[in-house]
Amino acid sequence: MLAGCAGLFGSNNKSTDPATPAAAASAPRADATTLVIDAPGPLRELLQRNLDLARLATLSAQEELDEVEWLRLVGAAPAQARQLLQTEGYFNAEVDVRRDPGPPPTVHMSVRPGPRVRVMEVTLVVRGALRERADAGDQQALQAIRELHAWWPVPPGGPFRNGEWSAAKTGAAARLRAAGYASATVADSGAEIDADTQEAKLTLALDSGPLFVAGPMRIEGLDKHDEVVVRNLAGFGPGAPLTEATLLDYQDRLRKSGLFDAATVSFDSDPAHAGAAPVTVQVHEVPLQSLTLGLGVSAKTGERVTAEHTHRRIFGYRATLHNKIELGRLREAYEGELSSHPRESFYRKMIGLQLERLRTDLDEVVSQRLRTGRTQDGTRIDRLYFIGFDRSVQTTAVNRRDARAWSLQYHGVWRELDSILLPTRGVSISGQGGVGWAFSNVGDAGAFTLAYARFTGYLPLGQSWYTTGRLEVGQIFKRDSVVIPDALTFRAGGDESVRGYEYRTLAPIDPATGTIIGGNVLGTVSFEIARPIPRYPALWGAVFIDAGNAAENWTEFRAARGYGVGLRWRSPVGPLRVDMAYGEQLRKWRLHLSVGIAF
Repeated sequence: MLAGCAGLFGSNNKSTDPATPAAAASAPRADATTLVIDAPGPLRELLQRNLDLARLATLSAQEELDEVEWLRLVGAAPAQARQLLQTEGYFNAEVDVRRDPGPPPTVHMSVRPGPRVRVMEVTLVVRGALRERADAGDQQALQAIRELHAWWPVPPGGPFRNGEWSAAKTGAAARLRAAGYASATVADSGAEIDADTQEAKLTLALDSGPLFVAGPMRIEGLDKHDEVVVRNLAGFGPGAPLTEATLLDYQDRLRKSGLFDAATVSFDSDPAHAGAAPVTVQVHEVPLQSLTLGLGVSAKTGERVTAEHTHRRIFGYRATLHNKIELGRLREAYEGELSSHPRESFYRKMIGLQLERLRTDLDEVVSQRLRTGRTQDGTRIDRLYFIGFDRSVQTTAVNRRDARAWSLQYHGVWRELDSILLPTRGVSISGQGGVGWAFSNVGDAGAFTLAYARFTGYLPLGQSWYTTGRLEVGQIFKRDSVVIPDALTFRAGGDESVRGYEYRTLAPIDPATGTIIGGNVLGTVSFEIARPIPRYPALWGAVFIDAGNAAENWTEFRAARGYGVGLRWRSPVGPLRVDMAYGEQLRKWRLHLSVGIAF
């Protein structure tokens, strides 16, 4: 395959006209020499980027290249090309260079790379404390070595590339440092190449150095809060291995606590202190109190004003009080929660209250919710279990429906993602389960069971396409005559459900009043594919399709579909999503705006 013009050079005629514009000094000469490289595409690009002959394309009309230098460069080109090809695993390449005086003058380089060297044998040896611990049967050490071998990116049978071999050596040492051996180094390495058999034998010896374990902890930056809160979030004590994952998880917990907007965890990496490395935690506290005022409008509930206040050490106790009030033309609401600062095992005690009144043309719904329990927020797992009381009173022109329920519930989220804020690979699974007793003025009193699960997967396709898939299913098990509060039932529709429909508007219709009521079953699916916009990599374009609904039972379930296009801005605080979705059931387009990831 013939290359295009890779460089222009060669001329002894130099302009002496003082009136020549300055721009002409950088223009290529009309009688310049052309370099043509005949080689497979990727190798041709390698040579064009690195050959001295190719780089002469940047010479300007004011630069000289005498005949001696010209002949030297042409004569050295075959050897230089073979050296470059060896970095890609071609050790028997044949390179011919032919000079054609023209006109125009041309240099032809013909490359026959021959067979590529392949890796036939890899010897990976670990020395130092890691090997000693593994030989003694330490499971963490054995697991670290197994993971190193499983990760190794240059396996036998694959092609040999010098760049990949160098990156593999650096990466192997970095993995040992991340596993707690902060002074790990490459002790010895070698690549034995047999050009006759086209085989490579690789040898790498790593010296792990000592295992760094936690010693005394020093905390800096505290003014309003107690050290015990920071220590409770550590999740490790003296003698624990200081792995990269341990420190990053600690930092994430500090930020998620709501008490700090920045946190850094480091330790003394001097091998002399490895047995009890001092750990330093630097935090920056958020203000003790914050107040947020807002104005808004909703197509469903009209204009509204909101006030949100947070006190992070109420009455001097290690507890956070959060209150939010919304006053609108059709909706009034209050949300309040009092929660302790994180305790041992990251648990927080909490008690919360929610009140809401919502008016429509057909009804008025007053809802109340009270719950108390414990919550645990982690990097990969979140847990919440509580006892709750729910009540909803729906008043229409023909009746008044008053439903109440006591319940015991457990909510959990498990994540295995490459990023919590901006995931592109991995899975997230959330689930809810509960049992309770309901009673109302329109039905029988009785027991019920609630079950819900949501699976979200992220998978990149190639280098520039990213897919997201979601499956959501839920069901309430009870007798038909038992009526439970609306807050415990299911509805679909909205940004994180079925786009193209308003939030929680996909649900059964009460035939007596014509109003929407919650369903006993829920099912939604979603698929989205996105890619970065080439000139603006932080902006992604996307297309998607959603389907789902809530219904009284699976027999009556009919999925509503929505599909459209969207734009994502991958901001430092999470993705900002703008979607234009068509609700097939409504035959209307709807704009959706959302920030962050829902788990």
